[in-house]
Amino acid sequence: MTDVRNMRARSRRILRFAAHYLVQSWWYEVFLPRVGLARLAARSRSARLQHIAKRFHVLAVDLGGLMIKVGQFMSSRLDVLPPEITKELEGLQDEVPPVPFPAIRALAEAELGVTLERAFSFVDPNPLAAASLGQVHRARLSATDAAETGLLEVVVKIQRPGIGAIVDVDLSALRRVARWLSHVSLVSDRVDMPALVEEFAFTSLEEIDYLHEAASAERFAQDFADDARVSVPELVWERTTRRVLTLQDVTAIKINDADGLRAVGIDPSEVAGEFASVMFDQLFVNGYFHADPHPGNIFVTPLVGDGRQWKFTFIDFGMMGDVPDALRQGLVKLLIAAAARDGKGMVDGIRAVGVLLPSADTAELERAMTKLFARFGGMGFAELQDVDPREFRAFAIEFGDVVRSLPFQLPENFLLIVRAMSLTSGMCSSLDPAFNIWNSVEPYSAKLIRTEGGNVVQAVARQALSVAGVIARLPQRLDNLTTRFEEGAISVQTPRLERRMVGLERTGRQIISAILFAALLIGGILLRDDDAVIGTVLVVGSALPLLHALFAQVLARRGPLP
Repeated sequence: MTDVRNMRARSRRILRFAAHYLVQSWWYEVFLPRVGLARLAARSRSARLQHIAKRFHVLAVDLGGLMIKVGQFMSSRLDVLPPEITKELEGLQDEVPPVPFPAIRALAEAELGVTLERAFSFVDPNPLAAASLGQVHRARLSATDAAETGLLEVVVKIQRPGIGAIVDVDLSALRRVARWLSHVSLVSDRVDMPALVEEFAFTSLEEIDYLHEAASAERFAQDFADDARVSVPELVWERTTRRVLTLQDVTAIKINDADGLRAVGIDPSEVAGEFASVMFDQLFVNGYFHADPHPGNIFVTPLVGDGRQWKFTFIDFGMMGDVPDALRQGLVKLLIAAAARDGKGMVDGIRAVGVLLPSADTAELERAMTKLFARFGGMGFAELQDVDPREFRAFAIEFGDVVRSLPFQLPENFLLIVRAMSLTSGMCSSLDPAFNIWNSVEPYSAKLIRTEGGNVVQAVARQALSVAGVIARLPQRLDNLTTRFEEGAISVQTPRLERRMVGLERTGRQIISAILFAALLIGGILLRDDDAVIGTVLVVGSALPLLHALFAQVLARRGPLP
């Protein structure tokens, strides 16, 4: 009964947080602009967004569970969220106090069907790591299992007790918030929130299924079976279930430990270049990649012998990504358009990738792309390195404003690619300050074009024929247009101007109600601490002028009654 109450309280806390800041956002982003106070709302927008992100940071750390994952997920959604939020949340770490060992023992024994003493000859009660969904303990296999597997030292990853119920509660609350937002045109015109939540839910449910993670590890190992640069810990299937994962202990030098690498004679800059190469092989050759390559998930393992001096060892395969054929074809279209410096072609390629929703008006994006090509289109990677960083920053700000004004949403696989590349670039730069990710991108871009050589040539030919057709038809179309002008068959209308005039008249009629609503609401809030009755009456009474303002808008859309 206590657990049920705790789950309900958890859900209510998430929903209260969302409702509070939704109302606040409606006030500043919808109501104030309607009453002519858009500048006031704009001046405080950055500070408000930072405050919301900070409050969510506190909520996520306090609740744990999926909320930390939500924060990390939002920090990577540069396509739909402003930088004030993504920057505040990017430092959110999945580190929580460990679960007491007796509770971990009980769950592991229930899953394995035997006592820990029988399954293992030793289990360290102190966790090696503790996260929001599970924790890791060092262990040794029993003599029987060690003889069968050839392994002795292992790590055991065990889910936090009750995490399944917490995930269900959190996802239920998030789906409810998404439904709220789907009815807000300011949000729904730009982002498909229910789809975004389902994308997050799918990834989260996969992450708490350790059988899925084990299968992912095996697939990744198979991709690099003949590659001496990469290794994957061996699985102990006999001691693995949906909530317990046992695998070889492969602890070595963390990839970002530059001093540790130098101490054993490994050059960090060499590691940086090799790591970028391995990650690009995953993306463009194997089509299956590790989507969470942070320093805790990659070791550099020194080797003894006449061959290689070291290798990469990847762990934690809960977040993996595919590069499907449709995405690959969309990327080829982007490459063709970029080679032709064709802004419209770039936008068409972005549509093919699945980034823009069908309702997107891409005129501004096309202009921005054309401007980008005009300035940087003829430059190679070496030349781009000499451009003033402030100029790049100005373009980034301009493009960010354009992107956030569109119904723009990265597909999940594309998002994971961006995440993996961002972490790769950051990792390599920390190992070698002179490292430039673009120097590694260039050969793989050329390889992709060569692989798609026949299709690229055909696409260029089709594009050339299309342009030739337009040029051939142009004189006839101009002649037809001139004839229609002479016959008076073309008229010019200004529906936007007419709608603006009607809107101004409607705003004038609503302004008194809006001001009265604001005065009653703010006055009621201020008086509630001193006189709860009068304050409540004023707050409730403010609904009348609010209804007038809102329903006047609705009735205006319906038009006059017949």
